[in-house]
Amino acid sequence: MGLLLAALALAMPVAAQAHKPSDSYLVLSIGNELTGEWKIALRDLDYAIGLDANDDGAITWGELRQRHHAIAAYALRRLQIEGDGAACPLEVREQLVDSLTDGAYTVLRFSIGCRRPESLVIDYSLFFDVDRQHRGLLRLDAEGASQMAVFSPERSRQQFDLAAATPLRQFATYVREGVWHIWIGYDHVLFLLTLLLPAVLQRRPEGWTAVPRFRDAFLHVLGIVTAFTLAHSCTLSLAALGVIGLPSRLVESVIAASIVVAALNNLYPLVTRRLWLVALVFGLAHGFGFASVLADLGLPRGALLISLVAFNLGVELGQLAVVGAALPLIYGLCRWRHYPLAVLQGGSVAIVSVASLWFIQRAFDVASPA
Repeated sequence: MGLLLAALALAMPVAAQAHKPSDSYLVLSIGNELTGEWKIALRDLDYAIGLDANDDGAITWGELRQRHHAIAAYALRRLQIEGDGAACPLEVREQLVDSLTDGAYTVLRFSIGCRRPESLVIDYSLFFDVDRQHRGLLRLDAEGASQMAVFSPERSRQQFDLAAATPLRQFATYVREGVWHIWIGYDHVLFLLTLLLPAVLQRRPEGWTAVPRFRDAFLHVLGIVTAFTLAHSCTLSLAALGVIGLPSRLVESVIAASIVVAALNNLYPLVTRRLWLVALVFGLAHGFGFASVLADLGLPRGALLISLVAFNLGVELGQLAVVGAALPLIYGLCRWRHYPLAVLQGGSVAIVSVASLWFIQRAFDVASPA
């Protein structure tokens, strides 16, 4: 038991490093010509190579234009593309500026010096040396179909079979990325775990006591997960289809705030029987967070429906995997007499600390500590 609590304590500083997501958006088009478009956040480039020449906190077009060559050189050194085993030279043709849900991005449009290949190998390492949380989101358009992939330090080199981009394979790709997105979404996972901690207890006049049967805890958790799923599926769909759009900083700040509120409710219980209501209300915000991945990629309309359904299914499968692993462990711990104090309250205090840090970073655009 002591080892388990120590492991949780050691994991918490790692989770505390998570901050407002750093993503870039890479679109490769494979046709008669091979071209690419790469959107990279100015805030990330400023941190890595410096763009704000006068340090006034604002990056002007003049400052950005002076760094065009440096930006292109920095980015292309961290992207290698091979077509059928041969290296493809990359050449930037144009640099623009675009505004996405979380701020301004430079847009690199480049040519890919290869003949039309049967397969591609992409090696992506942008920002991994300065930010291990960074993710590169790829949309690969070929043969009338789109594939999606996420590059991370653990998955920096990936291969794509262009001839095999069938609708079924496309669906499977988006399911996989949905699973992966929830697993690396520390805030979404932490919100669920925060609601699970009291789900194995019942409030009595004398205090918290363990739920007598696993079935009761399971049904309670099922209600929480169902409410969370319905809520975030609704806003994920509306946002991905462009019906509703909210600023990324607002969404990410509300997500962090939802974790703080849920953890505080564990310490000072106001909602004890209907935690599914908490999951339902705040699940709406989490859905906007999921949707930002698909929305900022700018998926073509022909691929949007299949990607939306598959990605959402992947999120649910990843979520069920997390809950399926955590619930038996938490239920096994809840009969320990120190569970209410050591796990529920102690864990909630730690969660409040971590999520409060996230909220400050996201709401006020404060950089993560090194």
